[in-house]
Amino acid sequence: MPARLLLLAAVLGTLTVMIQVNLLVIAFDKLGLSPASGMLLVIGALLGSTVNLPLVRISAEEPPEPAPPLPPWLQSLQIPFDGTTLIAVNVGGCIIPVGFSLYLMGHNPLPPGEVLAAVVIVSVVCYRLSRPVPRFGIAMPALVAPLAAALTALLINAAHGAPLAYISGTLGVLIGADLLHFRDIRRLGAPRASIGGAGTFDGIFITGIVAALLA
Repeated sequence: MPARLLLLAAVLGTLTVMIQVNLLVIAFDKLGLSPASGMLLVIGALLGSTVNLPLVRISAEEPPEPAPPLPPWLQSLQIPFDGTTLIAVNVGGCIIPVGFSLYLMGHNPLPPGEVLAAVVIVSVVCYRLSRPVPRFGIAMPALVAPLAAALTALLINAAHGAPLAYISGTLGVLIGADLLHFRDIRRLGAPRASIGGAGTFDGIFITGIVAALLA
């Protein structure tokens, strides 16, 4: 089974467990969404995680470390590195979460200064704790962003902590882990780099949901 199908199957299994314990419903309620609207957002983001919109192709360097061997069942999916990296934007991991963040900004009484402060704080945390991995991309401990976003939101505006946590978690990962590491992409030796991660639940979308749940 292709790696992306395995990832989607794992994500669906995780979502099923979360739904059974009403975690997603609680998170959606905190964000002002009905269960139906929330699931529509999740399904759209999940499907969008398979779509990468190409932006530009840049010259890149071969990393000094040799590429780790892939399992035989993944070797047919490997894209050869030709000295360039295709920069793309992931629909489910970037466009949809950012669009929903803008929706939350417009439908909640969040002062722009508080939003900016929260996003800056989470971006700095994500930047400091993320690192480029040759031939792979940018890696970061899974719980760093949601915990940082939830704590920051509660300290800045506890009354509207959930939407602020989602916004700062989403934009913080996107800015701190992806955009601020853009200069490192040339040294990864990766044939493709997707803004928004390898997929929806790679960090950005789930970070927002978990941050809202914790706030």
